[in-house]
Amino acid sequence: AMPEHGWETVTVPGAVDTWARLSERFGTLPFDVLFEPAIAFAENGFPVSPITALRWAEAAETYVDFTSLAATFLLNGHAPRPGEIFRCPDMAASLQEIAATRGESFYRGNLAQRIAADAAAHEAALTLDDLSGHRSDWVTPLRVAYRDVHVHEIPPNGQGLAALIALGVLDHFDLTAFPADSAESLHLQIEAMKIGFALAARHIADPQWMTVAPEALLDGSFLARQAETIQLNRAAGPAATLPFDAGTVYLTAADDQGGLVSMIQSNFTGFGSGVVVPGTGISLQNRARGFTLEKGHPNEVDGGKRPYHTIIPGFVTRNGRPVLSFGVMGGYMQPQGHVQMVVRLFDYGQNPQAACDAPRWHIAEDGRISLESGIPARVKDALARRGHVIVDEDPYWGYGGAQLILKNGEGWCAASDPRKDGQAVAY
Repeated sequence: AMPEHGWETVTVPGAVDTWARLSERFGTLPFDVLFEPAIAFAENGFPVSPITALRWAEAAETYVDFTSLAATFLLNGHAPRPGEIFRCPDMAASLQEIAATRGESFYRGNLAQRIAADAAAHEAALTLDDLSGHRSDWVTPLRVAYRDVHVHEIPPNGQGLAALIALGVLDHFDLTAFPADSAESLHLQIEAMKIGFALAARHIADPQWMTVAPEALLDGSFLARQAETIQLNRAAGPAATLPFDAGTVYLTAADDQGGLVSMIQSNFTGFGSGVVVPGTGISLQNRARGFTLEKGHPNEVDGGKRPYHTIIPGFVTRNGRPVLSFGVMGGYMQPQGHVQMVVRLFDYGQNPQAACDAPRWHIAEDGRISLESGIPARVKDALARRGHVIVDEDPYWGYGGAQLILKNGEGWCAASDPRKDGQAVAY
């Protein structure tokens, strides 16, 4: 298997260049102004929120052998406790440099040289040429029709295609014939998601290496044939194994001019690779874990290649106009969460906060099904009778964290998941 941590899991980070490109094309504020709050929090500190503190404490044990991470992100050897102030002056300095150079320093300047030097000191593959050669691509989102809307996702190498396949399959069923949290409705959603995951695991990769065009997997007749394979009273086999992550932040924002953004970024698993470039506060992701070692697979690990990515910002339109901007943090949970949010909003007419608060199902990496507290025992039993392997424990972290903004007449209706530290704010 691919390693979990260390320099071998680091791919060239794209987030910094994305900030610059988005600002150039859509921004209304000077680029350096965007960084002022983050720099202030890094310099002066902020009180750590409860759920983040818990995950931080877990990370302190996971990354116990990474000395630079400990020196940067632990306080006297321990993770910050809830309410404790955390400061990171090295990160403040790096953010100031990124702001002043519009990200150039990170790829071709001082910060890039420090990243490459640390890689060389650890005999890692990443070089200054790798960083300077990075480019961001503008892409056209994939979409699928669902009821009277279109759901849009970023194309591969992201896994949004899995959610679109599942929704395209579900569009062949009338879910409203069953109650929202009934065994019948959940069974159909789970079976459709298994199909999406199985196809994703086989085909999603850097688009240059994919052997099947993503659009072919969203073809109407293909999706109809997939829908025909679902049996209403019997579960299919488990979905293919895909990676789980726990280091993602999703945000969505809307303004009074009708602007709407859906944005996500991630270190992948908490503090990612565990590599923190000394003196910079830069914690590098471990996205190379998304590769496979299977020979001949489109996603087989190789240089100059993007791995399978879990992070997927979602968007919904009706008649070409924005209706919903949303995301669900949580790696393998993300496309599952997208399906559940869309179903609750556009099949069952729930408002965004109700959709957020409602209990969820989760297909684990091994194909077993977890059902969140709040789903009645009779529903669990009915799913088990259909052949679903139900996990007894309730893995709280596995259900993700949703954030949504729905167009509501002349205004917006926002929601934030109680499972995370986020919030919905109007200003």
